[in-house]
Amino acid sequence: MKRPRFLYLLPLLAVAPASAQRAHDSAAPVDIAADHSLLDDKAKRAILSGNVEVRQAELTVRAERATLAYTGQVVDGDPQIDRIDASGGVTITRPDQRATSRYAVYDLNRRTILLLGGVVLTQGQNVTRGERITLDLGASTAQLEAAPGERVTGRFSVPKRADAPPAADAKAP
Repeated sequence: MKRPRFLYLLPLLAVAPASAQRAHDSAAPVDIAADHSLLDDKAKRAILSGNVEVRQAELTVRAERATLAYTGQVVDGDPQIDRIDASGGVTITRPDQRATSRYAVYDLNRRTILLLGGVVLTQGQNVTRGERITLDLGASTAQLEAAPGERVTGRFSVPKRADAPPAADAKAP
């Protein structure tokens, strides 16, 4: 059985402020903080654990654990990171946007973030839920998928209109 899919643009329904509508700068430096770190130069990775926070420009990834894979190239004394794998209560935030899941993979070269497991994507009062989401930071799109046999769900706000009828539960004067 084919899984249902739902494609929509980020920012959701074009309600984000202009600052959130800019494409993410995946070439910006990556800053990290964690309770513990292990650098495995032979495997070309750094393993972070405990209250992990990874920041790049306006994007922040928080998790209990993260592995940063790097290419082996060093520019100005810094290893070049090309992938971040995060697990354990993953939260990704950008201005006016928040995504949570159990796992996430940020591919810096492809400029995509894959979130897996109980995904909740929130922007303002708009909320969507599914099992898997692929965020394309370059195109500002997101593709949300449900688990087999499930459906993608969501709730989106509707702007107030001057010509809108009164709410059904409103009492007439």
